[in-house]
Amino acid sequence: MVISPKVRGFICTNAHPVGCAQSVANQIAYIKGLDLTQDTDTAPKNVLILGCSTGYGLASRITASFGYGANTVGVCFEKEPTERKTGTAGYYNTAAFHAQAKAAGIEAHTLNGDAFGNDMKAQVIAKLKETIGQVDLVVYSLASPRRTDPETGEVYKSTLKPVGQAYETKTYDTDKDRIHTIALEPANQDEIDQTIKVMGGEDWELWIKALAEADLLAPNAKTTAYTYIGKKLTWPIYGSATIGRAKEDLDRAATAINSTYANLSIDAHVSSLKALVTQASSAIPVMPLYISLIYKVMKEEGTHEGCIEQIAGLFNECLLNPDAALDETNRYRMDAKETNDATQAKIEALWGQVTQDNFHELSDYAGYNADFLQLFGFGLDGVDYAADVSPLAEWV
Repeated sequence: MVISPKVRGFICTNAHPVGCAQSVANQIAYIKGLDLTQDTDTAPKNVLILGCSTGYGLASRITASFGYGANTVGVCFEKEPTERKTGTAGYYNTAAFHAQAKAAGIEAHTLNGDAFGNDMKAQVIAKLKETIGQVDLVVYSLASPRRTDPETGEVYKSTLKPVGQAYETKTYDTDKDRIHTIALEPANQDEIDQTIKVMGGEDWELWIKALAEADLLAPNAKTTAYTYIGKKLTWPIYGSATIGRAKEDLDRAATAINSTYANLSIDAHVSSLKALVTQASSAIPVMPLYISLIYKVMKEEGTHEGCIEQIAGLFNECLLNPDAALDETNRYRMDAKETNDATQAKIEALWGQVTQDNFHELSDYAGYNADFLQLFGFGLDGVDYAADVSPLAEWV
């Protein structure tokens, strides 16, 4: 079939297998070009990536394997293709990663299912024992709107709302190409609590607990969970909002992990990364407009980075650097090129000027939209999108 993008709102409902494979190949080529394997003492050997199939999680897997030669086990929740329908982008990304890893002689295993459940934790433990054994790095990069408590079966749903007071701001409707004002009512306590249950640190802690009890954490193992903090323009929907409360719980979890597993010298930190177009961020009010503006500013400054550049820097400068700097809450920070005062001042100035009439002039929505489509394998150089392709693919 000829596969063209089917976009509905903030999601693309199909994906291109060849385009996804090209995207993975591009990221692998970038990592190989950095020659990250020089310091073999700190290089990870066996890595578990929770949320391994798209965005920052996929970039982490690529960096670990093709930058440092690490074996990986990954967990994701993706839809397989049929003869008539494409699979999800994450499914094709994983298939491409497996093929490249196999060709390079790097061990890679992926389990597809609910990472929040006890059954998946048991499957991962069994797979680790059967294959690569103890892990020296655990990357937590899960993003989901809901989570089922593995003990009670209760389903929790996250909410994107401010805390304390209502919030009104500009946003951009990608479906209708329209700048408009959005008003968000403050969350109640139950909505805050449920968001923390979904997006906070509880599940990260449960994964580390399960691995420790199975003797699958190597001494001095590192673990990190990814977050976004933002600054003034996004603070009302991130920092002082339901998501912000969940992110604070990630900081609590990192401290708890370090304390609980001090006997193993586990090193747990939250890593704050820059705002980018991801399947998660495209669904958050304000972010399509904000990201379009930061793309404009940061590309003009020469500081723009994508997922793979951010994660390569995180590994090299923070995770594997014994002298890495930490902020006041013990986080690694890879977002300084976005959140510094000078860059934010430029973005705030554009934010105050942007209207429906000048949006495409003042922003880099073209770059935003290109990145969005590339998440699903569309718009990549070197791919013939008029060609007849099979939607079928396998994880080898």
